[in-house]
Amino acid sequence: MASLGDIGVSAFINILSAFAFLLAFALLRIQPINDRVYFTKWYIAGRGAAPGTTGALKMSESEIITHAGLDSAVFLRIYTLGLKIFGPIAIVAFLVLLPVNASGGTLFFLRRDLVVSNIDKLSISNVRPKSYKFLAHISMEYLFTFWACYMLYKEYDRVASMRLNFLASKAGALNNSRFQMHIYYQLFLNYHQVLVRNVPRDSGRSVSDSVETFFRRNHPDHYLSHQSKGISWTLGQRVDSIDFYKEQIKHLDKQLTMERQKVLKDPKSVIPAAFVSFKSRWGAAVCAQTQQSKNPTLWLTNWAPEPRDVYWKNLAIPYVSLTIRRLIIAISVFALVFFYMIPIAFVQSLANLEGLQKVAPFLKPLIEWKVIKSLLQGFLPGLALKIFLLALPSILMLMSKIEGHVSLAVLERKTAAKYYYFMLVNVFLGSIAAGTAFQQLHAFLHQSATQ
Repeated sequence: MASLGDIGVSAFINILSAFAFLLAFALLRIQPINDRVYFTKWYIAGRGAAPGTTGALKMSESEIITHAGLDSAVFLRIYTLGLKIFGPIAIVAFLVLLPVNASGGTLFFLRRDLVVSNIDKLSISNVRPKSYKFLAHISMEYLFTFWACYMLYKEYDRVASMRLNFLASKAGALNNSRFQMHIYYQLFLNYHQVLVRNVPRDSGRSVSDSVETFFRRNHPDHYLSHQSKGISWTLGQRVDSIDFYKEQIKHLDKQLTMERQKVLKDPKSVIPAAFVSFKSRWGAAVCAQTQQSKNPTLWLTNWAPEPRDVYWKNLAIPYVSLTIRRLIIAISVFALVFFYMIPIAFVQSLANLEGLQKVAPFLKPLIEWKVIKSLLQGFLPGLALKIFLLALPSILMLMSKIEGHVSLAVLERKTAAKYYYFMLVNVFLGSIAAGTAFQQLHAFLHQSATQ
């Protein structure tokens, strides 16, 4: 078992390392050369570093959206929403329910050999059975529920308005021309596109012809046929640059057409998938959320991700293979989550020098050194555990890719969900709940009913 000195060595190393990393971060963060890393949006906008802590606390909501984005502003509103909900609830409960519970007096008439704390006298257990004072609890329950629902409704309404205003003003608010075309695509094209996979093979027809025929027949009012027109990228440029950029666009269009024809002529390069454009958002939504064929394994549709967000390797995976992959990955994730404690327990056994000597007797002379002993018992087990956990996100990301998701954003979300379940089971349930359960079981078995 680790001694107090071993724990002290571990604590000293960890505190010293944490202080060194925090100091390095604090120094590197304020260097102008690192503005592009820590203050990317401010750097792109040409405004330099962001304001300090005092300035950050005084930033308005619009400034937060400009600096960190809409998601960050909504995330901060979650904390204020919690204060708005639970602050009044705590005050009302303290002023109404605590006096009601304290005046109940039930616990005063129980047997004296039962141990009752002062906190118990403030709980609902101090109210006598069938007492009218329970009406106070019932009324407060309805009041708190109504207040929480009302605040959630107001907050959702506010966030929805913020999102609509953000989308409406985003293209005009950005001054950097490098993002204007990206925003144009995001606002006006991406919402009208659907990704179609598992397009059936038809002898004598290309995938493009099959898609064209299928959607013209099933979605004649909303389907938008493919267009080969180029989009002028010269908006906002100076007049003397228009001719130059027009020539650039013509040259790029020719190269793009040649590359497209080269790919279409090679059967190995064509995959049974397509990005289909619709005239209206409603038509795209209907197509993305409904079954398109009697055979549920063909003509699979969902919302199309942005081109930069597509994980191209997974576009051609057949439906049956997708189902098998996801079943295998689900079983693998379950095994990883619930059996990852085995290598963790093995690593933690390094804290027991007797067990380490049994596994590796040749290390006995080295372990007997006081410094090495303190390092092994106090520091290395935690370090080895951190190494295990550092490898975990890469493993989970690989599993998500094997599942067959076609969007990088979905891959990251699925990986984060798997990591959450892992931390929930192994950290919360494995460390806290299990330890508490064993303590309660030991208390029930060895303590009398009056203790």
